[in-house]
Amino acid sequence: MARAAVSELRLRIVSGVVMIAVALAALWLGGIAFWALVSLLAVLMMIEWSAMANAARWQIVLGAALAAAMMGAALAVIDPAELASYQDRLIAQTVDLAGLSAILLAVVCFRARLGVGLLYAVFPAISLIFVREQPGQGLMLALWTLTIVWATDIGAYFAGRAIGGPKLAPRLSPNKTWAGLLGGMAAALVVGACIAWAGRLPLLCWVAGAPLAAAAQGGDLFESWLKRRSGVKDSGKLLPGHGGVLDRLDGVVPVAVLVAAGVATGLI
Repeated sequence: MARAAVSELRLRIVSGVVMIAVALAALWLGGIAFWALVSLLAVLMMIEWSAMANAARWQIVLGAALAAAMMGAALAVIDPAELASYQDRLIAQTVDLAGLSAILLAVVCFRARLGVGLLYAVFPAISLIFVREQPGQGLMLALWTLTIVWATDIGAYFAGRAIGGPKLAPRLSPNKTWAGLLGGMAAALVVGACIAWAGRLPLLCWVAGAPLAAAAQGGDLFESWLKRRSGVKDSGKLLPGHGGVLDRLDGVVPVAVLVAAGVATGLI
């Protein structure tokens, strides 16, 4: 059993490093490369969400097609410098279109849950593109956003295993502990502050790591609840050692949306 656990941990680490490397490469390139990766993930998230909802095949295909269409609309955000002044309006239009598409999907399929899933998959993807395309500091802001989630996961994992203690939400996720939550918040605070210092990001970014880590853990717990409701252990089997795409991006969903909201309102 111990050997199997070590092997599983090794697989998680190797696949995790590969995924982070791909994400960082796309993040560095920005533009079409980042949009393509984020769009692919949004479509895969929608497919996994629909599958966990026991949707019919035509409903899964329709949901994936609408997610792809929404991400196609988000491509308009990646524009030459002369159109930069229209970016906020384009984002607002894309968000409105996503909302209408979610309503359409829910009505056509008679499944409100599928409409919610479309928003769950598309909103964080659009948010990440919006953050990455910010002039000047977009790269560092997007890196800061993703790094906070990664630091939260790593800090929570090792603090939870090393310290243990009372469970955070035993009915939803029996392995999560309060020690893991605090460890994840501490790691996100330190790493987030380092990235903010290196990238000369706004002061709020220096201290926002901990509350955003709590939001990331909330996203993780929500996905755990979703899987329990669906009667599955993982959202999918696409990622070796990690389950599905939803399993890996559950923390990114709330953090990306919150950071984008902060940028849009001028807080960040």
